[in-house]
Amino acid sequence: MIRIEFALRRKAGMSRADFQQYWRDVHGPLVARHSTTLGIHRYIQLHTLDDPINDALAEARGGMEPEYDGVAELWWTSPEALGAFNTEAGKAAALELLEDEKNFIDLPNSPLWFAHEYPQVNPTEYMVAHEHSPLVKLFFCLRNVPSQTREECQEYWRTNHGPLIRGVSKGFRMQRYLQVHYCPNDSESLLTEPRGTIVPPYTGHAEAWFDRADLMSMANVPEANRAMEIAIEDEAKFIDFKRSAMWIGKERVFIDRR
Repeated sequence: MIRIEFALRRKAGMSRADFQQYWRDVHGPLVARHSTTLGIHRYIQLHTLDDPINDALAEARGGMEPEYDGVAELWWTSPEALGAFNTEAGKAAALELLEDEKNFIDLPNSPLWFAHEYPQVNPTEYMVAHEHSPLVKLFFCLRNVPSQTREECQEYWRTNHGPLIRGVSKGFRMQRYLQVHYCPNDSESLLTEPRGTIVPPYTGHAEAWFDRADLMSMANVPEANRAMEIAIEDEAKFIDFKRSAMWIGKERVFIDRR
């Protein structure tokens, strides 16, 4: 399984509400219509919430990049399945999607990268933070500290930080946690060059699902406070917070062929 992560910033002069409405009501169905041609296995939109939790998460880490307006997440069953983009029908579908993206996305400032996921806590694939669910999904796109290579950061994240978070996950009341690591792919330039992408891929991102009420109540729970302190202290060993971003959102499922 391979994923594409497409972190989106809205076009200048467009409100987040208008951006998300267009993305949901116009672009989402367009992607769904071309999904068979492009071999898409799953497609989820993560819509960023305007929520004070976002500021609190960044402040706890000494300040971070502004949150994105959303993330398009797409899965293929294998890297070979991406060959659908090279067919004549696939090229036409990809061009139509790109032309529509120009209507609502600030494409140069919306990075796109390939990734593989590594489940850490509760590996079920059927947890979704639907619009009317109490769940929210936390998205933490991160860059490695300058003293580490991408590979060194990913190894520490997977072999040291992952077990640490598994150990404190109950203190967080964390319901699910994935690490999703950037993996270079020959198809990347075929997607970024037509979009004029200027923001480089992140080292990867963390995904975690919480009940929003639990997130709001953490300040009053000693175990949760201590778990947060442990997590942030370890994050600082491999994450460059100033070049990373973190926020919560709601998921909208358009395609799921599992």
